[in-house]
Amino acid sequence: MNNKNLESLFTPWTIGNCTIKNRFVMTSMGGTDLFGWMERNHFDKAGAEFILEVAQNNAGLVLPGCQPVYNPMFGQWLYKNEKMYQELKEWMPKFHETGAKLFVQLTAGFGRSFTVSSMMETLYTNPILRVLSKPVMDLDKITASASPSPNRWSDKIPSRALTVEEIHEYVEAFAKTAKLLQQAGVDGVEIHAVHEGYLLDQFTLPYVNKREDEYGGSLENRYRFAVEIVQAIKKVCGQDFPVSLRYSVVSKTKGFRQGALPEEEYVEVGRDMAESEKAAKYLQDAGYDMLNCDNGTYDAWYWAHPPVYMPENCNLKDVAHIRKFVDIPVVCAGRMDPETAAKAIENHEIDGAGFARQFLADPQWITKLMEDRTEDIRPCILCHNGCFNMCHYKGVPNDQDLQDSLHLARCAVNATTMQTDKHYIKKTDYPKKVIIIGGGIGGMESALVLKARGHQPIIYEKNDHLGGTFVAASSESYKGKLRDLLKWYLRQVEKNEIEVHLNTEIKELGVFSQYPVIIATGSEPRVLNVPGQEKMVEACDYLTGTPVGDTVAVIGGGLTGCEIAYELCLQGKKPIIIEMKDDLVSQKGVCLANSSYLREYFALHKIPVYLEAALKEVNDHAVLVRQNKKDIMIPCDSVISSVGYIPRPLVEEKGNIHLVGDCKQVGNLRSVIWRAWDVCMEI
Repeated sequence: MNNKNLESLFTPWTIGNCTIKNRFVMTSMGGTDLFGWMERNHFDKAGAEFILEVAQNNAGLVLPGCQPVYNPMFGQWLYKNEKMYQELKEWMPKFHETGAKLFVQLTAGFGRSFTVSSMMETLYTNPILRVLSKPVMDLDKITASASPSPNRWSDKIPSRALTVEEIHEYVEAFAKTAKLLQQAGVDGVEIHAVHEGYLLDQFTLPYVNKREDEYGGSLENRYRFAVEIVQAIKKVCGQDFPVSLRYSVVSKTKGFRQGALPEEEYVEVGRDMAESEKAAKYLQDAGYDMLNCDNGTYDAWYWAHPPVYMPENCNLKDVAHIRKFVDIPVVCAGRMDPETAAKAIENHEIDGAGFARQFLADPQWITKLMEDRTEDIRPCILCHNGCFNMCHYKGVPNDQDLQDSLHLARCAVNATTMQTDKHYIKKTDYPKKVIIIGGGIGGMESALVLKARGHQPIIYEKNDHLGGTFVAASSESYKGKLRDLLKWYLRQVEKNEIEVHLNTEIKELGVFSQYPVIIATGSEPRVLNVPGQEKMVEACDYLTGTPVGDTVAVIGGGLTGCEIAYELCLQGKKPIIIEMKDDLVSQKGVCLANSSYLREYFALHKIPVYLEAALKEVNDHAVLVRQNKKDIMIPCDSVISSVGYIPRPLVEEKGNIHLVGDCKQVGNLRSVIWRAWDVCMEI
């Protein structure tokens, strides 16, 4: 490795008596579990396969997905299935051959943060279904919190208070589970968490915990649950068995369902820094051997799951501060940049650097860093489309397909992550020339998969460059990670010597009749049929350089329109958002961490938003909008149209002709990339 700026990341450190070979920590992500996720507990071979690949590629400390000690599905206690611990014990030597260490993360659960879906609302609000569904999903138990409080996602399933007896039952379960993990050869456990507004954290937070017993009131009482857990584990596992704590330094929360944005002045209702300084020391003295840190709660979700709008290293300043108050190692996570992390370690501001989603995008990324192949690292673009797309907007709880709810930790930009049973490279016995029409992401991904399988892909692109609409989609100032992904694709196409014909528009397929053909020509903008529509600037045209004035009406408050409005704000302009639905970003597949940031940003900066409003006319210096049965004239200098796209296939899909990407069905990057694999595995 030639990059001297990264050297401190490759130095050893200790957690208690456990030596870790380097400072790279893969933090837990739901779905990368060793004992299954939202299913009957078992030794999960897919989770183990992913964890092993990360370890084989030079991670120092690996934390699989958080494992509830009480499974929300079917109500199992994690310690009761001893067979899976035996299977884990048999697997551990293979893991330890890598030189990595494994801490299994255990959680008390979610409390009021449990992601409620429409189906769950039906189960809970119907008295008969509530009784019948209890053996499968006891919502009254798994949503219980420190005190009666509203659920983060739904007004229909409020949380009750846990009883003292239930708290003691959880504490006992942590100890029994930790002992079984220790006997299986696991190097330590991490308790999840006084972090992110999960159940244990809800006990610590004054705006949630209103108890008057020994678990409420004073700092000691509010942190008692977390303290009793580590004490119980140490009692049965010994003082030398490491116990880490996932810890949010500051809650960054203004109230129920109200986060605080970076640099926002606000009154903290959760854990402020003054309390955190005392709490961190208190938790250390109770027995915790490490603090694995970031910020936020489910009410301020963008701190713990930073979207692309959040600054890089967003939690580092607070984590570096809290390290001054403890003597145990401290890890920082949250959009960490390796060079910044290395410098912070060198300066003794933190002890380890936590990374999560980057491992989903490219499990080999540390190895590539070591081999000076940074340009070959497929970057995470912070989209949450594959890994964590719990989606929420007005009047709708978690709007997420059941398939996604049960299979977290997949990746939009890496179709093989956690689904190698579905997407894998199998060499073809019959190599073919395959024609690809369109050189956007769908066309390039198809070419790479086909080449890896042994086919000869040829890309025809009508423009003078590859990238398609992703060039526009990645152009905004804050989307450096998306531009990195585009560079990655261009490099892989060149590196794999894929034949590309630019400035070549294909209008009919007759000349290619003997070859399989993939059409990846994308979509065309939807045009509103209103007077003056020709005066509007189409979203992609704005993103690729068409100038606009100072005050800009953005027609369409979906993700694209809101991201454009955000960019206009960053450029010092004055956007006005006009949306027909009753909420912004009212669409499936956009994680609440992403959408809530945008909604709260516009509210904080007093950006005019007209919901349930329809565009009627575009004039030279204004738009006419219909809202609440009234016509409103809104002055503006320019109008940007962002009202969606329509598939634009060259021909219909049949026989040897396959459609990939938005020309088949308008979606997002995940749907484009995964569809490319589905098609190319069959050719």
